[in-house]
Amino acid sequence: MPHTEGDASRDRGDGVSGLTARGVPEDQVRARARDGAACAFPPVEQYGRELFGASAGVHTDELDTMRLVPPVFVPRHLVGRGDVDLTTVVGGFRSTAPVFLSALGSTRVAGLDLGLAAVRQAGALGIPVVIGAGTSTLELIRAYTATCPDGWGGVVVRQRAETADAGVWDLVRGDPAVRSLLDDGRLAFELEVGPGHSGTTALGADRAARIADAFDPLFGDRALRSGGSGTRAEEVLRERIRLLRNTFPFVRTWVKLTPARDVGSVVRVAWRAGADAVTVDGGTGWTPSGFPDHGGLPLAECLRRIREPEGCLLVTGRMWEGGRVAKSVALGARAVGLGRAALLAVDEDPEEGLVRLVECLALELRLLIGSVGKCAPWALDADDVWSRPSPEQILLPEQVVRS
Repeated sequence: MPHTEGDASRDRGDGVSGLTARGVPEDQVRARARDGAACAFPPVEQYGRELFGASAGVHTDELDTMRLVPPVFVPRHLVGRGDVDLTTVVGGFRSTAPVFLSALGSTRVAGLDLGLAAVRQAGALGIPVVIGAGTSTLELIRAYTATCPDGWGGVVVRQRAETADAGVWDLVRGDPAVRSLLDDGRLAFELEVGPGHSGTTALGADRAARIADAFDPLFGDRALRSGGSGTRAEEVLRERIRLLRNTFPFVRTWVKLTPARDVGSVVRVAWRAGADAVTVDGGTGWTPSGFPDHGGLPLAECLRRIREPEGCLLVTGRMWEGGRVAKSVALGARAVGLGRAALLAVDEDPEEGLVRLVECLALELRLLIGSVGKCAPWALDADDVWSRPSPEQILLPEQVVRS
């Protein structure tokens, strides 16, 4: 059954753990986790009873205000949405859609139960996953490989560039459960670079006491763990990527960046050093309260500064529905990462929530891509997107006469 008003009691975070997510339309994400692709359309019970049109929702960033603009003349005629092939190569991995599961972080929200549910469903979908290096890394990888079909998806193990331990990656590479991924070329290691509120976590007293010198006691019986500072120079990043590639020649190399003002030059350094994928992260997580709203470039501006990608560009940041994904891909991204929306989906339904969320997103993508006369995500380009002109681009009537 499609989502109805009667489900509202479950739309307020009443999932398995009562998980909430500010900045993401939680009600709609949870509805998709329950009802799947039916949520790509208005409630069917309102058909014939309601006059449908554009929503009056508030746009939260420039990417949301952009619009996909179908043409009248379509040289490559498509019969229907079934003609749109969503298969995408994401950082060297074959994926069933231009989507991957973002790293779930080291926070308590992404505990082992939700993490296992998320990677199992991502494996069944045949999409890549990013996993932060930690005590549960191998368990999460085993859960993923148990459900992922041969030849699809892949696993990316992430560490911060400033503190990366090759021994951790070597332990992962040598585990028998990882052998099939390594043999198929479906294993990657990722360097997380950039200034850092990344990796900020509140630790319990017992855990913090064991490593007290590295943390700030801000919260009484809890301590603050913070990410490292930014990479200091282009050559440092270049050499870190080359070292990783030389140390693990049969493992792909990914790089993750924050939405920094020099993002255009940083991604080019990474690609030219041999990175198989560069992810521009939307900058979410447990950070100082002012940072998500006031820090970092908006995603649309990051894409504008990168211009023509020289390699595989991945982006994250409030991805949960097909419109935002399609516009990101049209503006240069190869694929997008699902973060908070994925956790909400598996919290709503630990067995099928993420599967249904992605199925709904995939249906929307097929419809949107087909509407602009294209047959695959890679065929989208900037001509398929309209953005509101800035004030300096708008000509006044007297300016038009003079020109």
